[in-house]
Amino acid sequence: MAGKGTTVKEPIDYSILAVSVLGVTYNAILAFINHNIMPLTPTAVVLSEILILAYSFGYILKKGIFEEDIIPLGYLLATIVLTVYVMVINKAGYIDHLRNVLIIFAFTVLGRWSNERTLRLAFKICCITVLAVLVCEIISTPAYVALVHPAEYFQNTRGVPPATYSDVGLFRGALGFEGRFSFGLIDHRSSSIFLEQVSLANFCGVMVIYLVSFANRITLFDRLIFVTTIVLILVTNDTRTMLIFAIVSAAGYVIYPFIPKIFNFLMMPGIVMVGFIIHAFKPNAHDDDFVGRISGTIRNIIAMDLPATMGLELDKATTFVDSGYVYITYGATIFGLILFWLFVSFYPAGQTPNQKRLCHSLSLFMFLNLMIGSTAIFSMKTAGLGWLLVGFLKFNEGTAATAGIRGSTTQSERTPIGNAVS
Repeated sequence: MAGKGTTVKEPIDYSILAVSVLGVTYNAILAFINHNIMPLTPTAVVLSEILILAYSFGYILKKGIFEEDIIPLGYLLATIVLTVYVMVINKAGYIDHLRNVLIIFAFTVLGRWSNERTLRLAFKICCITVLAVLVCEIISTPAYVALVHPAEYFQNTRGVPPATYSDVGLFRGALGFEGRFSFGLIDHRSSSIFLEQVSLANFCGVMVIYLVSFANRITLFDRLIFVTTIVLILVTNDTRTMLIFAIVSAAGYVIYPFIPKIFNFLMMPGIVMVGFIIHAFKPNAHDDDFVGRISGTIRNIIAMDLPATMGLELDKATTFVDSGYVYITYGATIFGLILFWLFVSFYPAGQTPNQKRLCHSLSLFMFLNLMIGSTAIFSMKTAGLGWLLVGFLKFNEGTAATAGIRGSTTQSERTPIGNAVS
């Protein structure tokens, strides 16, 4: 028994820690194997993600499904129904959106089971790992390429050939192009352990969300680590969207606690409406910049017809990688988009200041990103940690209605839904 005045540390849940860290780092591990041990194929990437998800679901099933899990479980089941419908009606296999929701469900429920020490350690390990490799990439690109060989990895596992105009060994998308927004600190867009620039940008966004909603629960040293990582990513990755998001979030730290939660529900239509206004002024913008991406998304929304919104044109889904709203609609029907909107808007708790900071910053991150991209915000490499934080803060902060609800502390007093008896 701990003596009087002694603080007992929460035990680290190594299962949740391993899933969280591997979800972020598995690509880099596979890249190292690909060059140094044996060439890999796309199967290795798919299998790695399946194993991580399978372990997560095994952990959740072992703990049991409780009342607190009904909403994410319902979202998952509804998505399964929509997925089956779309595949049957199109006579084609397509599980991209189901895979996205599987990640949301798994990490949200894992977050509910996690304790604070495990959560903080998962974020810290991932952040330090990304920072260390990023510093290597900034100081010596050849050393970075020698470590992970991005171009070779994406050629073997994604079928993306190296750029013909460069033999540096970086992923072709990270090379950038003349005239693109840049701070000019390095000669390409940084990628760190993600090997490509888009995931690093979105990892930055997730770290911003964590810092905004959790800064008062971590040490000054940890805050410095996260701020340093965020700043280094912003000035080397040349991400316009995350730069805007970080600036808004800095002000949001003060403002968000005073904004009602219903604002989340209005976030998506508000952002889309702003997109229509931008498109009205720049209807022919096609450049790969912020305005061009937004205008392109609005053009794609306008071009959608009723069959597209009902999932009858599945074959076109993968052509909208830069238009997230359209991508989700073609692959999961308009109802899939509505379900995602409602889940992001209403599932995160919004009672304490930190919970409000999380729910507002999460909505802005998700719905702004869908204007200029599609799959990146759903990737396990970035989305996993974000939804882990959502699940944790919903049930483990602050109010009498939510604090202490985590099942691991009350399992002996509560019965899993699947085992309930009358």
